This record gives sequence, structure tokens and C-alpha cells, in this order.
Amino acid sequence: MELRQLRYFVKLAETLNFSMAAKELFITQSTLSHQILQLENDFQQPLFLRNSHEVSLTEAGETLLPLAKDTLMSADNCLLRLDELKHLVGGELNIGVTFSFASIMAETVTAFLRKYPHVKMNVTQSTMAELIAQLENHEFDFVLAFRPTVANPKIESRVLFHHRLAAIVNERHALATHDTITLEELQRYDLALTRRGTQARSAFRHAIADHDYHYKIKVEMNTVYLLFRLVRESNYVTILSESTVVGEDGLKAIPIVDTDTPDKEMQGCIHLLKNTYVKNSTKEFIRMLSDSTSILRNTLAEP
Repeated sequence: MELRQLRYFVKLAETLNFSMAAKELFITQSTLSHQILQLENDFQQPLFLRNSHEVSLTEAGETLLPLAKDTLMSADNCLLRLDELKHLVGGELNIGVTFSFASIMAETVTAFLRKYPHVKMNVTQSTMAELIAQLENHEFDFVLAFRPTVANPKIESRVLFHHRLAAIVNERHALATHDTITLEELQRYDLALTRRGTQARSAFRHAIADHDYHYKIKVEMNTVYLLFRLVRESNYVTILSESTVVGEDGLKAIPIVDTDTPDKEMQGCIHLLKNTYVKNSTKEFIRMLSDSTSILRNTLAEP
């Protein structure tokens, strides 16, 4: 049984006239008769009663008609949905993002939804470890995060930009006039940090691993929104990627110069599961994000 034969069957059932049905289907009457006979052979029972005066449906034909219409409608819907996905006028896009990437991707999210309003976007913010685990479980189409220190053989990581670890302060802070700061100098200030397990915290821990420094960590939290509010309204210093404050009013990133070594460089990446189908919506979002991060690459990359 073929969809084409079902279409022929439905048209004949609607017209109950071989000549008229063949004409509307743009085929010959003999072709129609042959295909209907083939369909009846497949079902091993007649679908139409034929005589010299009229054509009518058998009981089997009456039973098949609504089922055939539903089947054809489902097939047409499949083609329509796939065409919608092809042209990005439907479907879903599931993105995982770490705290440091929230500001970077905001512009692209807005631009993407403006251009493709019928694509439903689901964005989840969490730690990299949690997001990568969900990516491996096929819960995300891709994850935006920094490159991990240990490579995952199941994940393909595409570098978008290179950024440094930075001290983040409000514009009134004494450090706001500095162009750079060292890890040693940071010992003088009260710190408010993201919780252990976040990428920025792990990068900071990795940066100070070879030093016997003692820091005044007064606050730890896993909500960047509250962390930024605290920094804006106090003299606390937080440690994040310099990219984190892109688009954030009232905050300044001061690069930490003694983390500027290849083994401590922070590479912003798009992480994809290897050997899986990449949606058109994913490809388009990545393209748009790459265009936006080219600006970041010029304004925030190392000199």
C-alpha cells in the first residue's frame, strides 16, 4: 500500500466516478483502475462495487475511507512540519547556558526570536557540569559555556572567543580606575564569589593553585543577578569572566593579569553532542551568536 494509492482511493470514494476521479487526479482512467485494483489486492477484499451504471463503496471501503483520510492528513502534516523546520517557522530550540554566558547571548536571543517568532525557545541556566550531563542526555540542542579543563570525548566544543578572568566592581569602586589587577592585589578586598562548581569559581581556584594567597571571601551565591546587585550597591569585588558584564550597566571588569597564560585562558565555546543531527534552528542561532561575539572579540579580547 502506498500513499499515492490511498489518495486515489479517497478521490474515487468522493466522486464515485472513475472518469471524473482520474481527471481530477491528472491520470488516465486505466491507471486509476489498476491502482485501485492493486490496493484491493493488498487488502484482499473489494473496496468498491462496480457495475455498468454506478460505483459504490463496500463495507470495507466505508471503513477504510476515514482511516485513509486521517493517514493522508498525518502525512501532509509531517511534510508541513518538516518544511516549517527547514524554513525556521516552527519547532523548538533548547539551550543550556552557564552564568557567564547569560549577558553574551541576550542580544542574540532577542534578534533570533524577532526573526523567527514561531520557533519556541527554552533556555536553562545552570552549572557546566549539570548542563553537559543534560546535553549528553539529549535534553539540549547545545550548551554555551567555557571550555572545561578536562575534555569530554562525547562533546564537540567550538571556540567562540577568548576571555580573561576579571575582578568585577561597580563604577564607584576604587578599582574602577585600574586597567588591570593582580591575584596578589586581590587579597586586599572583600570578595563575593559564585558558588563552588561554577566555571568562574573553578577558573579562579585554578589560577591561584600555585600561590599561597589568602582571600577574604565574605559571600558565596549561585545567583548572578543577586551577585551583580550586591556588587553594584557595595564595595565587594567578584571574580568572573570579563564577558559576564557585557551589557551590564554600572559594572566594570578589570582583567587579572597574572592569569593570562595559555593554561589559564578562558575559551567561550558552543558545546554540541558528537554524531547527532544538528537542527536548522541550532545552526542559525550559532551563526547569529558567532556574528555577535565577533564584536566581543574585538572589544574584549587580549591585546
